[in-house]
Amino acid sequence: MVHLASVPNDSAVDAPLVKGMEKIKLEQPGEDEVLVSVYGSRFAAEELPKHEMPEQEMPKEVAYRMIKDDLTLDGNPMLNLASFVTTYMEEEVEKLMAEALPKNFIDYEEYPQTADIQNRCVSMIARMFNAPTHSDEENAMGTSTVGSSEAIMLGTLAMKKRWQNKRKAEGKDYSKPNIVMNSAVQVCWEKAARYFEVEEKYVFCTQDRYVIDPEEAVKLVDENTIGICAIIGTTYTGEYEDVKAINDLLVEKNIDCPIHVDAASGGFVAPFVVPDLVWDFRLEKVISINVSGHKYGLVYPGVGWIVWRDPEFLPKELVFNINYLGADQASFTLNFSKGASQVIGQYYQMIRLGKRGYRSIMMNLTRTADYLAASLQQLGFIIMSKGSGEGLPLVAFRLDPKKGHKYDEFAVAHQLRERGWVVPAYTMAPHSEGLKLMRVVVREDFSRSRCDTLISDIKLAISTLNEMDSKRVEEHSE
Repeated sequence: MVHLASVPNDSAVDAPLVKGMEKIKLEQPGEDEVLVSVYGSRFAAEELPKHEMPEQEMPKEVAYRMIKDDLTLDGNPMLNLASFVTTYMEEEVEKLMAEALPKNFIDYEEYPQTADIQNRCVSMIARMFNAPTHSDEENAMGTSTVGSSEAIMLGTLAMKKRWQNKRKAEGKDYSKPNIVMNSAVQVCWEKAARYFEVEEKYVFCTQDRYVIDPEEAVKLVDENTIGICAIIGTTYTGEYEDVKAINDLLVEKNIDCPIHVDAASGGFVAPFVVPDLVWDFRLEKVISINVSGHKYGLVYPGVGWIVWRDPEFLPKELVFNINYLGADQASFTLNFSKGASQVIGQYYQMIRLGKRGYRSIMMNLTRTADYLAASLQQLGFIIMSKGSGEGLPLVAFRLDPKKGHKYDEFAVAHQLRERGWVVPAYTMAPHSEGLKLMRVVVREDFSRSRCDTLISDIKLAISTLNEMDSKRVEEHSE
């Protein structure tokens, strides 16, 4: 399954779904004089268009029902425990977002109030990350994005351009930029490095360490390093990397190297669950932070945010000024047009819930994750994630190799699929890929009751697999 679609050639389009069917003559549906019902129309007896736009229209009721029926084959988002993405929002905010669907967010002149709502969100998020606001000389700034991937691209571009400008001013070579990061980064970091021609310098995970090692990271820094990426909530195990230790080492060694914090998953969790954890703009080397609004920011996809501690860390030549939408406006994005709904949804969540509301939700999720981890441990699994708020509200776990199971984590995941659950099994990051593990992301709509149902189904899956012999387990997993 890939996101890049391959356009089939004509012979593939014309080929029947089942070989030999082209020889069988079936009665063709005729034109409807009256649309009695969706399933009484000719459209219900025809194949839905897949490769070429049809010549004629179809009734709106039929189009709606045919597509709705097609989508029933998708999984249930609430049972997809692989994803961090929000799957529940209140009806009131859904209504607000639906009303904003026609608005093109980039058109600030036409929709000034929507633009102002973005600015309010940036200000709230910047303060949540302890951006310096007490001095007139410092002025944090930020923008909305379509997700953390775009935010990370913008952050990488800003670090690279700033490094290049400095090297040019010093009369030094600026053709070999590099960035230091953990080998367990999300794939968007690899994309950013590859797309923008920045060398990746990895601190590799080990069999018992799945986060960046601060000392190793600082040792990799050289004159060509544009920055260090530190993660608040890793994809694999949900752990928080020690940003303060990296910062302190850079300060101690007097190394001029900025830190970008990837708080895609943890940016809306850590401030409420572990407010005393120092990882944000309280550290002098942290110059930019990204966060996903559509993860624990509790907004449907896709919205992200990036904040810089000061304009000096966002080179002016990256910001474009345009006036062809009716007014002068500045733009720093990878795309141009985008919907306004998600930005409005983010603002609703922040003023609707407030700090107390977010804190209550994140604490509940943390308690549920701890309960699930304790239950899985009692079932004999090894827990690889942190509990008690020391990491994201997720549970990463694996089978105990000492128990000599005939099956692996992929077989357990396959068994859970039969009950509708999507609990991913995967291998660890490079240099520790021999480890297999599973992960359950605890989201807002994952209640204690649903958690108990999952635990029961995991028990059933293990029981079923234990009763199978090795050959049947292998066949079952394929």
